[in-house]
Amino acid sequence: MRPGFNTNSIGDVPPADAVAILADLGYRSLALTPDHGLFEEIATVSLAGLSAEIDRWRSLLARAGMACVIESGARHLLDPLHKHEPTLVSPDPSARKRRVDFLLAAVDLAAELNANSGAGSGIGSDAPCLSLWSGVGRDAADEATILDRLCTGLGPVIERATKRGVQLGFEPEPGMVIDTVARWAMLHDRLGAPECFGLTVDFGHLECLGEWPLAARLEPFAANIVNVHVDDMLACRHDHLPLGAGDVDFAALLPFLASAGYDGGLHVELPRQSHRWLDTARESFSFLARHLHPAPVHSPRSYR
Repeated sequence: MRPGFNTNSIGDVPPADAVAILADLGYRSLALTPDHGLFEEIATVSLAGLSAEIDRWRSLLARAGMACVIESGARHLLDPLHKHEPTLVSPDPSARKRRVDFLLAAVDLAAELNANSGAGSGIGSDAPCLSLWSGVGRDAADEATILDRLCTGLGPVIERATKRGVQLGFEPEPGMVIDTVARWAMLHDRLGAPECFGLTVDFGHLECLGEWPLAARLEPFAANIVNVHVDDMLACRHDHLPLGAGDVDFAALLPFLASAGYDGGLHVELPRQSHRWLDTARESFSFLARHLHPAPVHSPRSYR
């Protein structure tokens, strides 16, 4: 497993300038969130004119020895006034189309950034990855209608991801239509279990929603996990906390992922700590290192 960091948790410096710093700290994966000032052009549904910037980032990541996952969770990239809107379940069909078109461009970005990495030749553990979620149901539509919107919107995204060799990591998010791993499984089945449709796990979200014991709750879906967000939380409180400041059982979750064969990124996601991102990155890496490589236990020497 590769310690990783999310660009949405980097403040006060351009994310490109932070990549080498993160690599020096020991991070080996980057969760890149297109946002204002960082590939924001894909909000207009096109990679046209971005080839030079894509080449720059591809070289930057290669020099740093970093893998890269694309995240689609920028708060106000598509709507400056309403967080995360529009979504795949928004009432307005034209609004839903804006989200679908954005996700199609994000699939292409994931494929292009990994074009020379040896990945992308098919869906597998080394495939490029795009992380996405459902959205909040904001109208009085019944569940069947909401799920129909969601599945209809995901159709072309799944088709594009399959064509481009990109893995989709769908994230259950508190307060959204798909909020638990059980709801993810229901959606997965409803979609016909596409090969490219995997699971993004957020440690804090599991804790927030009381999915205890966390490792046991994830066990049936171990083979589907393609992306991991690392943060801490308390039960029933959707507040991303520094690692060790909440109740997440890292001592159980990280060995579970290792035993399940997960070898992707463990992406620290602490946007509310972005004002102190460098300290957060140092502290988080130290925390992960202690749990990934615990110090050996020495038996006391016996004297006779």
